[in-house]
Amino acid sequence: MSKISRFTSKAVTLAKNAVGGRGEVAAPEGGGSFADYALVSLHCLRVYLDESCRNALDLLSEMPHILGEIGLKEGDLPDHSTLVKGFDRFEMKVWRVLLRLSSELHDPSGHATIDATFFDRENASKHYCRRTNYRVQTRKTTALVDTETQAILDVHCTTEKTHDTQLGWQVACRNAGDLHSLAADKGYDWMDLREKLREEDVRPLIKHRIFRPIDHAHNARVDGPRYRQRSMCETVFSSIKRTHGDAVRARTWYREFRELVVKCVVHNIKRAATQ
Repeated sequence: MSKISRFTSKAVTLAKNAVGGRGEVAAPEGGGSFADYALVSLHCLRVYLDESCRNALDLLSEMPHILGEIGLKEGDLPDHSTLVKGFDRFEMKVWRVLLRLSSELHDPSGHATIDATFFDRENASKHYCRRTNYRVQTRKTTALVDTETQAILDVHCTTEKTHDTQLGWQVACRNAGDLHSLAADKGYDWMDLREKLREEDVRPLIKHRIFRPIDHAHNARVDGPRYRQRSMCETVFSSIKRTHGDAVRARTWYREFRELVVKCVVHNIKRAATQ
């Protein structure tokens, strides 16, 4: 079985669990619509192939075996506009559920790291930028990554200048029940964040910025194998940007967020499919 076939099989299974429709036919019958799980699976394949909706459907039309995994035939493929509208129709919670299910393919260890990176917003024409007040050219993305499996557990996106400590707590709070420790660099140095994590029985592995001699002692106590694994977050970001691009194609913020979440889902499924 090829890599893309294994990926598609897992993507379809997760899509059915996320949106339901296990007994639903993928292709429309008698004027009906495409099954939700089929559209979600096609979007995962679009990101996997790193293509636009139109180009991805053109490539998939030459892959009957892959379409068969979804339950489609060559003549059943939707128009690219149907795929785009489906992407907008699904609520954000569907993609978040899909991200959680994809992370569970890896049996997370409970030891995680958090970090942020920037994805470019694909350059648009100057006319479009003026018409839509399209000024911010990057999207800050914060990810929570399991240090042992390199699975992405959660993700947060923003175009605002929110400090890392605030974003760190927002992401950690959603996942505190599943964590034993959380490693982060000095950008997340905030005593309130450490205290909040301890209240949730999560050990904070966050080094102090050096202001006093005692900060050296605090850092020496934090340093260790678990803390040094925080680089796994950078490794994951590098992998995603190298294979799926360092920019988002969408023009609106909610589409960009969904696109980044799907990239994380695809990363998790690809790692699971190669194990």
